[in-house]
Amino acid sequence: MIHLPPLIQDLAIILMAAGFVTILFRKIGQPVVLGYIIAGFLVSSHVGLLPRVSDLPNIQVWAEIGVIFLLFALGLEFSFKKLLHVGGPSSIAALVEVCGMVILGFSSGKFFGWSNIDSLFLGGILAISSTTIIIRTLGETGMKGRGFVEFVFGILIIEDLVAVLLLVLLSTVAVTNQFNGKELLVSTLKLFFFVVLCFLTGIFILPTLLKAIRKILTEEMLLIVSLAFCFLMVILSTHAGFSPALGAFIMGSILAETSEVKKIEHLILPVKDLFAAIFFVSVGMLINPKVLLEYSGQIVILTIITVFGKFFTILLGALISRRSLRHSIQAGLSLAQIGEFSFIIAALGINLKVTSSFLYPIAVGVSVITTFITPYLIRNIDPIFVWIEKCLPSMKQDSIKKKPHHSNTKLEERQKWKNNVFNSLSFIVLNAVIILAIFSSFFWLFVYTNKYIGLSMTLLLSAPFFWALLLRKALPLSNSKKDRITFICMESLRIIIVCILFWYLASHFYSISLIIAMFLLVTLILIFLCSPFLKYIYSKFEKHLIKNFFEKENSTQAPTFGPWDAHISYLVIPAESEVAGKTLHELKIRETFGASIALIERGHLFITAPGRDEKLFPNDRVAVIGDDEMIERLTQFLKSTKVFTPNTKVENYALHKVLVTNKMSFAFKTIRKSGIREKTDGLVVGIERHGERILNPDSMLKILPDDLLWIVGDSSKIETMN
Repeated sequence: MIHLPPLIQDLAIILMAAGFVTILFRKIGQPVVLGYIIAGFLVSSHVGLLPRVSDLPNIQVWAEIGVIFLLFALGLEFSFKKLLHVGGPSSIAALVEVCGMVILGFSSGKFFGWSNIDSLFLGGILAISSTTIIIRTLGETGMKGRGFVEFVFGILIIEDLVAVLLLVLLSTVAVTNQFNGKELLVSTLKLFFFVVLCFLTGIFILPTLLKAIRKILTEEMLLIVSLAFCFLMVILSTHAGFSPALGAFIMGSILAETSEVKKIEHLILPVKDLFAAIFFVSVGMLINPKVLLEYSGQIVILTIITVFGKFFTILLGALISRRSLRHSIQAGLSLAQIGEFSFIIAALGINLKVTSSFLYPIAVGVSVITTFITPYLIRNIDPIFVWIEKCLPSMKQDSIKKKPHHSNTKLEERQKWKNNVFNSLSFIVLNAVIILAIFSSFFWLFVYTNKYIGLSMTLLLSAPFFWALLLRKALPLSNSKKDRITFICMESLRIIIVCILFWYLASHFYSISLIIAMFLLVTLILIFLCSPFLKYIYSKFEKHLIKNFFEKENSTQAPTFGPWDAHISYLVIPAESEVAGKTLHELKIRETFGASIALIERGHLFITAPGRDEKLFPNDRVAVIGDDEMIERLTQFLKSTKVFTPNTKVENYALHKVLVTNKMSFAFKTIRKSGIREKTDGLVVGIERHGERILNPDSMLKILPDDLLWIVGDSSKIETMN
């Protein structure tokens, strides 16, 4: 008898259960993710109704692969340019939320009488929202085009980065029983260095590589190459001491800047869906009903704390970062759950044997309930916002809505100053990271064999970047006092960074007494001898990096609207919409809703800047410019359907034949004047006359006695004619 490996049998059980529950949940309008979790519970060892999964370790490996694919797909959708666009407000909101939820979680644990370690891990579990669940839910509810989604994605990415630091912090506290601030700071800098270095290296190499092989690149090759890069970054991330999920996300965000990103998203989708299903089923398999019943009170309390705590902390953080009240409430409602990183934090405590056994099932229980609640919160974001807005006292509401008035000139000056500071800091940080990466690489390669070779290679390769930090000119934007002070500070920072980097290099090879002399010598060489050559090399490097970074910018990425709370959203005209067939002038969209239609996509036809006489047709995809409120009102208007006769059913609409007699009212009348269309909701599609058949007769043809009419229409109404 042929032996079937347990993994294949378990995979069959998982997919059959997931497929059945998915169909059921789609029918009743529930999120598919929740169906996967329930399917996992049904095939677990805790339930005897269905065949059980036996090879749990291998299933957990598949689940980890699922997390990798989910984060890789997230990186493909959310590039680093988008993160930079919402990075400031997202960072503030995420940090306020994480700190607030850690405090709430720790306080709740102490209230339950748990130990300090259990309470601290509980705070970490409640702090991180579920990236995968939110992405899936936003897609299933059709919310991905809304203006607040980019802000939510920014918070999720910052949360994932903070989660890595939480893992380091919790590990340190659990092992040493004390807080080590220095180790946390080092881990933070290490994480920042790793992310920036990987992104720079990837952007410098991958777009050029994909462009070089584009002519021979088939879909199969693109899929294999993309997955190879993904798992390569997963390995590098793991060896650097970070989570595999972080590496998958970084590679996804790098590939998101290439021109092949849409193809990669399409190719990776079925693979991602398969492994994501296994991941969520594996989460459901961890649900122990006995533990859930025993700690049901704590689970309910923690669920309430999670939903309301996350809502209010994100609301507070978003308002502090000067987001609008609408976006703040929408983000708070979207992020009110916990997920995969919470499971990782809970598993860390179990692996270190420092937390109680009940903590993991409680985390799963809270996650399941909040996952069930999340789709309802997201679907009802707008009604909840309207209700909260009405409940706010008018004075407070006005103060939240009111924004300081600035002239256009002041806004432009302020924006220019921000851009100048950001560009200067980015320039310093990126070059410093590259120099530090060169130092580290050649230190490990040569320091134990020949330190002189290591020093020479390091100086040679890092010289262009030293030149950029020391000698590249940066002029202030204006002669204002603010710009002059900023210029002086940035120039001073460049010199300080160069000194620190050179000291770091020299201290690995020589005693401190030679550092100053070496520094002055190299500086003089850079200034008087090598400046033109180094400038040429650095310019080549910079142009190549910028070209790759903005490879798909002009063709795929829509420009932002600066300080305006507006964005571009794409809507599809439903087939039954009452606006179908009407011109833009008749609809008066800009006058009624304040939004503008900038593009109409009709199959392979693109109508840019459509005129007032352009009509909208069913299944047209239109690009609408406006804020959330404008687009929401316009969406409801476009979805409004025509009024049809309620008794008419498609199944009663059929082809019939009617023999014309002298007594019929439409005898000797033309088809147009016969009234058949109005009486039967039908159409005369054929006439048989003296053995001759006329298909689709002209509307001016007269109907004569003994004609046999073929009519497509309402069966019940046509029968009355006979």
